[in-house]
Amino acid sequence: MDKTVIVVGTRPEIIKMAPVIREFQERKKDFTFILSGQHYDYALSKQLLEDLSLPSPQAAFKLNNANPASQIGEMMTKLETNLTKEEPALLLIQGDTNTMLAAGLTAVKLKIPLGHVEAGLRSYDWRMPEEHNRRMVDHISDLLFTPTEQAKKNLLKEHVHGRVYVTGNTVMDAVLQHLPIAQRKSKIIDQVKFDEYALFTIHRAENVDDAEVLKSLVKVLVNFPIPTIFPLHPRTKKRLQQYHLQHKLAHSKNIQLLPPLGYLDTLRLMKECKLIATDSGGLQEEATAPSIRKTVIVLRTSTERPEAVKAGFATVVGLNHQDILRASRHLLENPPSLPKTSPFGDGKAAQKIIRILLSQ
Repeated sequence: MDKTVIVVGTRPEIIKMAPVIREFQERKKDFTFILSGQHYDYALSKQLLEDLSLPSPQAAFKLNNANPASQIGEMMTKLETNLTKEEPALLLIQGDTNTMLAAGLTAVKLKIPLGHVEAGLRSYDWRMPEEHNRRMVDHISDLLFTPTEQAKKNLLKEHVHGRVYVTGNTVMDAVLQHLPIAQRKSKIIDQVKFDEYALFTIHRAENVDDAEVLKSLVKVLVNFPIPTIFPLHPRTKKRLQQYHLQHKLAHSKNIQLLPPLGYLDTLRLMKECKLIATDSGGLQEEATAPSIRKTVIVLRTSTERPEAVKAGFATVVGLNHQDILRASRHLLENPPSLPKTSPFGDGKAAQKIIRILLSQ
């Protein structure tokens, strides 16, 4: 296998590509690691790399644009410079962010074969920027590594031109590798004020940028049937202040606000919580890991992880506060019997991906 360039841009991508990077290292395969800078706080990204014992990227961009279209264009320009110099045999990307779209389009224009990890996810919700990105990336990829058979079916139904392989999701590898580290290193539980709690996270644009939706979610937090731990994503905090909602949370004894958390702290809170309420796709997956196994209330009207719903881990409840509270009370009073295996694989996705790459 000739040189591969691995591009990531956000913290979830770093987490999900960490097992793949380790597999490259263990097999002593040649690769270049690039950080696009999409998550503007490089210090936090650097801290995550250190927490996960990952190598420093050979290239890390500082972006001047925050507007999505301008940001994608800027990333493409900077990636073109690096990829032209590297002349890789493959560009490997993960997920559905603006970084993935920029990297994928750059690869196509430079005629570099493209591999997409976590291919085939579909929410069929066109309000989500991620839905645009993943559809476009899937259709320009040469190798598509899907987390589940359902994701493969989605791709075959759309007649993608690339070769499709079911590998499981590398997020399962990540939980398997990192939860023991989190339990050893993270001290976040020492800060928790409650004996039992729900972990509550929101960050998606279609939720927090809509004032009425955010008001509804604040009502949920204030009236949740058990105490909640609420780490504040920077975007969420900004909108809470903009819509004059943060004071309602600050004065509630039922809510503990926390700053943005690192990955290891988040894993530890997931492990110890009673219930998870979130709009995060990654948390829907991580909750199904055998070492976590938590019920998830999905604070959205759709999900691109229907496998978690089918397996009984996740319930999509919409955004009406009464519906969310009703579902929360029901699940707390009648906890489901959860499977002991995850629908997203056995924690060996990275090994499978590398074996496929070696066979090309």
